[in-house]
Amino acid sequence: MNYAVEPTNTLIISILVLYLGTRITQKVGLLNRYNIPPAVTGGLICSLLIALIARFWQIEISFDTQIRDLLLLVFFSTIGLGAKFRLLAEGGKALALLLAVAVVFLVLQNTTGVLLALALDANPGYGLFAGSISFAGGHGTAIAWGSEAEKAGLVAAREIGIAFATFGLIAGGIIGGPIAERLITRNKLHPKATTSATAAVAADTADGADPLLRTDDVLRTILMLAICVGTGDQINRLLFAQGVLLPGFLTAMLVGIVLTNLADLLARPLNEPAIDLFNNVSLHIFLAISLMSMNLLVLSQAFGPMLLVLFAQVSVITLVAVFIVFRVMGRDYDAAVMSAGFAGLGLGATPVAIGNMQAVTGKYGASPKAFLVVPLVGAFFIDLANALVIKFFIASPLLQ
Repeated sequence: MNYAVEPTNTLIISILVLYLGTRITQKVGLLNRYNIPPAVTGGLICSLLIALIARFWQIEISFDTQIRDLLLLVFFSTIGLGAKFRLLAEGGKALALLLAVAVVFLVLQNTTGVLLALALDANPGYGLFAGSISFAGGHGTAIAWGSEAEKAGLVAAREIGIAFATFGLIAGGIIGGPIAERLITRNKLHPKATTSATAAVAADTADGADPLLRTDDVLRTILMLAICVGTGDQINRLLFAQGVLLPGFLTAMLVGIVLTNLADLLARPLNEPAIDLFNNVSLHIFLAISLMSMNLLVLSQAFGPMLLVLFAQVSVITLVAVFIVFRVMGRDYDAAVMSAGFAGLGLGATPVAIGNMQAVTGKYGASPKAFLVVPLVGAFFIDLANALVIKFFIASPLLQ
């Protein structure tokens, strides 16, 4: 028996899942200590419950994820609306450094995947799906490359990629908090009292911006988000007609960057608390729907080899986050938060990275630098770098 949950009920259940995850995370010391995002806790419990229902009562429950896809566009629109040029200039060096580390990591991730495929006596092409195609690339990249790989003869490449991307989504949301917790406590780190980024926001407030949300602020923000999503979609259609393929979230984010800086230029800055509100809501519901809609029974069918791959990739990204990202980014509190974000970015997706960082900063304090740099690397640059690295491996002798 199959039961499809319609979009409205999917939204309702996702909010209940968030409440459940929040309460459990607060009550269970281990989850709270290691900053596990509530969406991960609640989403995994929900997906496990659905798997048990399917296993013992033969009732397969599936969720309509249209709202999730829309929330992803809204989330990246809020990232764009918060990306002011005066703050981007400050994060320029850190952005370049983190991108360089990301490129090195992508090479390591694919090398690990290919070596594992060879060790398991599988086609080395599958190694790329056990590497950056599925983990750093996420579901979208896994689906896109999987379709092409199947045409080239890699059987079930798409399904394998989706499975690895799903496992990565879970792992990325679990390990980020513990990594930051270890770095912060071991090095006795604390957030900076003031940074130029926070000073800029404080200056805006001092100039008359009301920190409290008003109806006009919320409506104006909704209008800006709608423009980002709608205009981004139209740009994608025009680009697609010219043979240029870009992810929808990227164009929505770019429209947001233009809008927020144009608003500043006209001395009509957008309300940052309202943008932050929509950022948090869209992120948490997106993660909850993503995790609660996983088909754990399907994933369990290839659990052994996938667990081996996952263990290897978790080890690689943990070493990179602790010994490279943390050190290159300055060995301070911001670097620890970025390490947590990088773990989510390299195994899951940008929303997972943000979720990890929010869990850490919610406990220890703000890190404007991390929230400026990591989303930009994850939303745009890492996808471009990943495409180049994948093509490099495809052309290498290992895959010939």
